Amino acid sequence: MAMMRHSNLTCGLLAGAALMAAAPAVAKKPAVGPAIQMSDSFRAATQAADSAIKAGDVSTAQAQISGLMPVSDFEAYVAAGLRFQLAVLKVDRQAQRVALNDMFKTSSVPKGDMPRLRYIAGYLSYIVGNYDDATAQLDYARTLGYDPIDATMLRADIAIRRNKPKDARGFVQEALARQRTAGQPIPAAWYDRAISMAYQAGDWTELGALYRERLAHYDSAGEWRSALANYLTAPGMDAQVQLDLYRLQAANGAMASERDYQAYAQLADKTGYSAETKAIIEAGRSAGKLTPTQAATAQLLKSATPKAAKEIAGLPAAAKKASAAKDGSAAMGVGDTYFSLGQFPQAVEQYRLALSKGGVDAGKANARLGVALARSGDLAGAKAALGQVTTGNWANVAGFWSVWVDQQSRKTASMPTATPAS
Repeated sequence: MAMMRHSNLTCGLLAGAALMAAAPAVAKKPAVGPAIQMSDSFRAATQAADSAIKAGDVSTAQAQISGLMPVSDFEAYVAAGLRFQLAVLKVDRQAQRVALNDMFKTSSVPKGDMPRLRYIAGYLSYIVGNYDDATAQLDYARTLGYDPIDATMLRADIAIRRNKPKDARGFVQEALARQRTAGQPIPAAWYDRAISMAYQAGDWTELGALYRERLAHYDSAGEWRSALANYLTAPGMDAQVQLDLYRLQAANGAMASERDYQAYAQLADKTGYSAETKAIIEAGRSAGKLTPTQAATAQLLKSATPKAAKEIAGLPAAAKKASAAKDGSAAMGVGDTYFSLGQFPQAVEQYRLALSKGGVDAGKANARLGVALARSGDLAGAKAALGQVTTGNWANVAGFWSVWVDQQSRKTASMPTATPAS
């Protein structure tokens, strides 16, 4: 009779599970068990089958495995393990699941491997469409102490397949929360799933929060454009709020199409900023996204140009009047005009005056003060001002701009310090 250690054989049986696409590797070091006896003929056949599997020889492996005649619990476990490895080689999920079930019927599965194997069984049952068993296996694995975050996302997938979007969303939220608590990065695809679910649920507060969190980690111009374009579709959003989000899109270099420039220009015109309207159209033409023959923006430019000159000429008198006003509404208006012209230090002065006098929307004033400070280069001051905005749509504006401020702060911190000439 040949002798074989339980741990060595188990490693051989489970190593094939690492080949499973989209499933975690099963091969982990199991607990060492007692010495196991197998007949010489059974051992020889299993070794031949294992060699054929490793060589990718399906027909030989199939023949060897089909000829196995286990006469003990452990031999039944070995035979089931080889059937599992063969099914992995053949990418036959149904056969993999059946083989695992045959393994579970034995008493030879090491206790240390059972929790993870039950999870794998749940995954395979999900793949073949048996959602009841998938859930049962995941539950079993959890009772055995194995409940990875991947299992929570798998439960979300099962809920989606069962047309239970509310349950699915709860599982995705749980997975993100667990990942944050563990201090682990959240995959972009998980954010995308959570964002899609929040959008379908009409939860714009969570949608904005998820987009901002995602942008903090994935911050390309394309990511910014996608996030802001989607968030701008929120119902009931004030035009001034929308304008500041378009301004953020431009600040990120995320103006990518004729539609972007045209929508921004039309919004600036609608809110009364003629000089900004003119500047946007000219920037769009310079970027090759707008043409002089485009009717909508050509007409806008024609009407905005004289208004812009008048807007700029009237600023000194308006600022003087705002300084003498009893409340801050006039200063707020002057600050907005300076802001639209890109004269941010002057805008900062007017927003601070407006806040000190009162009688203005503090959320809007602090949000625009924060942005003006950021565009002036005072990132710390910007962060403090934006942090004052905690409610309403202006809190979302402040939140998105705060992500931008954080990114600028990181870029500034990473810049090499100039060495003084000796």
